[in-house]
Amino acid sequence: MEKQDTRERRAKAVFKEFCAALDEIDWKYEKDESNLTISSGAQGDDLPMKFRIRILVEKEVISFSSWMPFVIPEDKRVDLALAICAANYGLCQGSFDMDLSDGSILFRLTDCYTDCEGLSRELYREMVGIATHTIDDYNDKFFAISKGMMTVQEFIKRENS
Repeated sequence: MEKQDTRERRAKAVFKEFCAALDEIDWKYEKDESNLTISSGAQGDDLPMKFRIRILVEKEVISFSSWMPFVIPEDKRVDLALAICAANYGLCQGSFDMDLSDGSILFRLTDCYTDCEGLSRELYREMVGIATHTIDDYNDKFFAISKGMMTVQEFIKRENS
């Protein structure tokens, strides 16, 4: 029981500090303290981004997730799967996942805080910055492939250059 109390205490502290980090940069968000969840978004260069940050008590993980605001048509899903593999290969943090059954794409970035008594607010801001930059960098390209405005070959050529 003590370990569970420690996990819950640590998760609440991480949640509180994450919110404080966002407050320091005047980031607009909604928080759900009972579920340790933050919902927010940003306008990218091309497409809007919505995301959710969850503190997972049992796993002792911060999970950042963002669904793309479009779905991939069935006839473009193989192309997008290839593009996502190429994109993920070059990423240092985070990854894109696509559900082949419905064509939805998710970006996910996680950080573990096990055995950490305090992660810095700078780390939390950096997590949001890296995630939003990565999403903004790729969402328009994935959208272009889904609409036939870019081929997967063109995408891979750009990724490899």
